Amino acid sequence: MKEFEQLLKIAKRKTQLDKGNSWSNGAKTYLAGIKEEVDEVIEELPKSRQCYLEDELGDILWDYLNVLSALEDEKGIDTQAVLTRACQKYEERISGIESGKTWADIKEKQKIALAKEHSSNT
Repeated sequence: MKEFEQLLKIAKRKTQLDKGNSWSNGAKTYLAGIKEEVDEVIEELPKSRQCYLEDELGDILWDYLNVLSALEDEKGIDTQAVLTRACQKYEERISGIESGKTWADIKEKQKIALAKEHSSNT
């Protein structure tokens, strides 16, 4: 996991550099990049070239980390909160499935809880 943290730090440095570049449109730039990189992964899958596939998957991760970093700056999101939410969300879903609940039921319960959280914060 230290590589994840290292890559996130590099992405944060990139966010600072992007502020001085006219080509960057912040998070929107990297969201568009994710779409392009997903297509490249799809193209790479049938070719059975592991190093190229790993490289393309790394590009998706890079663009995602840049989205997080840019949105920290642009919208005040907290990257740690995103990771914490994701861990809680999917732990609840997988644990639920393991105990016999359905993905749809768990997801619906989570949507209700999220709506309640949102309404209590507004």
